[in-house]
This record gives sequence, structure tokens and C-alpha cells, in this order.
Amino acid sequence: MLEALKGTDYVIESHTAEALGLQGIPLSKMKVDALITVGGDGTILRTLQACDAPVMGVNAGVLGFLTEIQADEVKPAVKNLLAGRFHIDERLKLKTTLNGKRLEDGTNEAVVHTAHIAKMRHFAISIDGTPATETRADGLIVATPTGSTSYAMSVGSSIIDPRVEAFVIAPIAPFRLAARPLVVAAKSKIQVRIMEPKECTMVIDGQCEFKIRGDETLVFTASEKKARFISFKDDFYRNLEEKLIASAPFAAHRH
Repeated sequence: MLEALKGTDYVIESHTAEALGLQGIPLSKMKVDALITVGGDGTILRTLQACDAPVMGVNAGVLGFLTEIQADEVKPAVKNLLAGRFHIDERLKLKTTLNGKRLEDGTNEAVVHTAHIAKMRHFAISIDGTPATETRADGLIVATPTGSTSYAMSVGSSIIDPRVEAFVIAPIAPFRLAARPLVVAAKSKIQVRIMEPKECTMVIDGQCEFKIRGDETLVFTASEKKARFISFKDDFYRNLEEKLIASAPFAAHRH
């Protein structure tokens, strides 16, 4: 990787640099034109929470839904990056407020889940101040189109083209079999109340965890920030199909 960047002005993230015996800069303090991540989706999600620069993801994980570059494609990808032969794929990010306090934005989703195993919660959902639905379930996912191929997909959500300005609200293991994910416009204000308040856990992008009592006001809206990906292929559906095929053996093994 560093060999491919020779002759270019670059910096290394502080923890990575320490492992290499080099000097580095924390992600939150970087002022760069582009970021190259090496890892899986979790690496990209952590990066997007700390820095707003466009990300080029190199897959070193298992599936890497958010990564476009494989290990054997690094050198040509870096060459194209430096030559400007790429485009920026902008994605919606989810803004979450808890009792009016803004939390970290999510690229994939925010998950509200019971804090106790095998205990359901009663969720009341309003859209733009109008009651929309209620459901008893183990939890609730509010996902972006990017996140529709993540946790939300595993609980039965539709896959949303990232060009669609929408969010999906998906119950986790709902008591009522007729309960289905709900797709709403991204300009919507989604409010979630937990009826008969009891302790829950909220997790944003699988990275940031918050313990909540259950009587708080949870509001989800579109962030003014975007998740930006450096892309060379511009082929969402082909990439999706490849990832779904690759994930099939894991799904079969779980069953």
C-alpha cells in the first residue's frame, strides 16, 4: 500500500502508524482529500464517524459490503485514485437525538434493542408527529439505504437502492406476524417511544453503544452530512449480487 503511494503527500492514522513504527495523525484531526481504509465494513463505519473525507475501502474482512477494492486490486486502484479516475458516491447518513442531545451519525443504522434476553418491548412510532404504527418486538432498526443491506436485511427489510432518499424502519423478531418493515421519506422526522418504559440498549452502526432507561425521546432524521465513498465501478447491483452469493455459504452454515 505505502509503496503504491510513493511520491504522494500522505499521512497515516495514529494507531496504524504506531503498529508500523511511524508517526501518525488521529482520524478526527485529518484534513485530507481521500482516505484509504484496509479492513471490513466496521473499519469503514468507524472511519466515517471520525472523518468526513471520501473513503476508498480495501476489503480485508469477510464480505465487505461497503468495500469495493480487493487486495489484488490495490495498486491499480491507487493509480486511478491519484489520477482522478473515480467518482464520489454520496450516501444518506442518519442523525439520532436522545432527549434532544445529538449522538453520532450513522451510515448504516441505529438499533434500539431490549437490554434483557428474551424480553420484548412495546414500540410506538410516529412520522412527522403523526402516529404510524405500534409493535411489540425484541428491538427496532432505523436504517439508511446503505444499511438496508446490513442488519435490516437480516430481519426481512427490502434492499433500498442507495440513490433513493428514504429510511427503513424494521422490527426485530416482532410478536405480530403481520408486522413488516416500513419505508419512509428521508425528509421525515421519525420519533420512537417505548411504551411501559424499560431499559434498552441503542447501538449506532455497531460501533457506539448507549444504555437508555426507556422513557427518553428518540428522534431520527437525515443528517446534513453525507457518507462519501470513492468508487470506480458504479455498479451497485452487480456488487450486491456478488456479496449476496459470497454470503450464501455463511447463511447455510448458520442453519
